[in-house]
Amino acid sequence: MAQSKTAVIRSDLDIVIARTMARDMAKALGFGPIDQARIATAVSELARNIFLYAGTGNVTVRNIEKGARKGIEIICEDQGPGIPNIDLVMQDGYSTSRGMGMGLPGAKRLMDEFDIKSQEGVGTTIICRKWRT
Repeated sequence: MAQSKTAVIRSDLDIVIARTMARDMAKALGFGPIDQARIATAVSELARNIFLYAGTGNVTVRNIEKGARKGIEIICEDQGPGIPNIDLVMQDGYSTSRGMGMGLPGAKRLMDEFDIKSQEGVGTTIICRKWRT
C-alpha cells in the first residue's frame, strides 16, 4: 500500500523536517544506513534549493513498487522563477549562490533516477527515485 508524506518548505526548519521525513521513510522501507543518508542528503539539497530560489514549495516522499522492486520516490515542486538553463545548473561546480552545497548534480548522483522539469515563470518539479537493493 502506498504511503505518502509531504513537507511544505518555507523555512530552514522545514528543510530539516523534509530531510528527517525522508530518512524515516527510507528506514521503514528497509534501506540500509548508507542509503538512508544518501536519500536524506539529496532531499536536504533539493529542499534547500526550493527555499533559496522559490521561497516556498513542497517535498513529497512516497514508497513505490515496480514489479518486485521496492523503492522511495521524492517529488519536489515549487512555483518559483523556474530554471532558464537546466543543462547549465546540472554541471558540476555550477552555483548561483556561491554556496558550498553539492547542487543538483550531487543530488542526482545520490539517487538512482532523477528527472527535472522547469519552466521560467511557472516553477520547477524534480522527481527522483532510489531503489532498494
